[in-house]
Amino acid sequence: MSRNVRILKLSRLPWTGLPSFSLCRYSSTAVDPHVALPLTGFRVVDLTRVLAGPYATQILADLGAEVIKVEHVTRGDDTRHWGPPFAKSLTDPDSRGESAYFLSVNRNKKSLGLNFKEKRGQDILKSLIGTSDVVIENYLPGTLAKYDLGYEQLKNDRIIYASITGYGQTGPYRNRAGYDVMVEAEMGLMHITGEADGAPVKVGVAVTDVTTGLYAANSIMAAIISRSRTGLGQYIDIALSDCQVASLANIASSCLISGEPDAGRLGTSHASICPYQAFPTKDGSIMIGAANDRLYGLMCQLLNKEEWIVEERFTTNALRVKHRSDLVSMIVEETRQKTTAEWLELFEGSGIPYAAINDIQATLNHPHVIARNMIAVVEHPTCGPLKLVNTPIKYSAAKPTIREAPPTLGQHTDEILKKLGYTGKEIDILRVEQVVG
Repeated sequence: MSRNVRILKLSRLPWTGLPSFSLCRYSSTAVDPHVALPLTGFRVVDLTRVLAGPYATQILADLGAEVIKVEHVTRGDDTRHWGPPFAKSLTDPDSRGESAYFLSVNRNKKSLGLNFKEKRGQDILKSLIGTSDVVIENYLPGTLAKYDLGYEQLKNDRIIYASITGYGQTGPYRNRAGYDVMVEAEMGLMHITGEADGAPVKVGVAVTDVTTGLYAANSIMAAIISRSRTGLGQYIDIALSDCQVASLANIASSCLISGEPDAGRLGTSHASICPYQAFPTKDGSIMIGAANDRLYGLMCQLLNKEEWIVEERFTTNALRVKHRSDLVSMIVEETRQKTTAEWLELFEGSGIPYAAINDIQATLNHPHVIARNMIAVVEHPTCGPLKLVNTPIKYSAAKPTIREAPPTLGQHTDEILKKLGYTGKEIDILRVEQVVG
């Protein structure tokens, strides 16, 4: 069992090749499909920082890929400095420790501190890429080409090279920097988020970054499958702006089909369904979603208002949407009569979709979250035991989990360079001259 993860029983896997992917060059050792993670044997060079890219590479790492996170030789990833909160160091009480932000998206990775603005750093990175399957980066278009590290310059037809940017490699905004919240604003999400009578607001988590990370991970895995058939890698251009537009989903479709403006901000309610929103209770609020006529009838029965079922204003969803304000105000009068706990007890087992509105601590300590092993305790090399959110992926055979805590800056530099053929003395010189860290 891994010594670094206390709650999940999975042995650490060797770096081996997958028999079904003949292009994976590292080992011909057969892998038991009931033990090996799907991406065991694949190496990813991770040149990304902050959230979208690290979120993508964390997914790949969770699935078994060896992810080598290349960081600034002295500062590391920007998010190492984003806080508080910070997890306190047990080995250096005067240290600030590790930021919670960094810890959230960098598990199961190795850290290489490297200055690739320096020629020797570029040589190291090229050697590393030469033994890898995937490169993923999130610099502005053209930045890595300055250091002879662009896709075209590598001249490696096997490599899968993914670039994550705010606005893509083409188009009028290609050179514009794009943090998540800027793209939320520019690409419509902020406009439709918030209360109807309030100002536009950003989503509580950086959802555009997260969505982009998901698209990036999926695109990379599809490219790996394609390479197994063709023998060729490819370049992947991933833009936060594109992913945000794609994620507008039914809202964008409604505007395209109708030719009309969007419905604007609706708070917790739904433009096309009613009732489907949060309702106040005696001591808080509760979400109720009666998304079809059957569920609406069931809700009416639970509220002891069966006459609403045949009320001519509410007999179909389209009519309920049309008369939303009337129906919502009637429901509010009823939900205010009981506490949230009383409504939860009444709705339990009824078949109607409902939910308490929990804060984050309540979520992390939720009995269902605990039962699904979504919180893991991991042994960090300097901070000791840490609670982290676990991977949500659950296969019937392979068991993704947190095999290694998020690394300290440069934790694996010596290990990686020695695999590339550098001696201990050469590594010491490179470190003194701040080529590596």
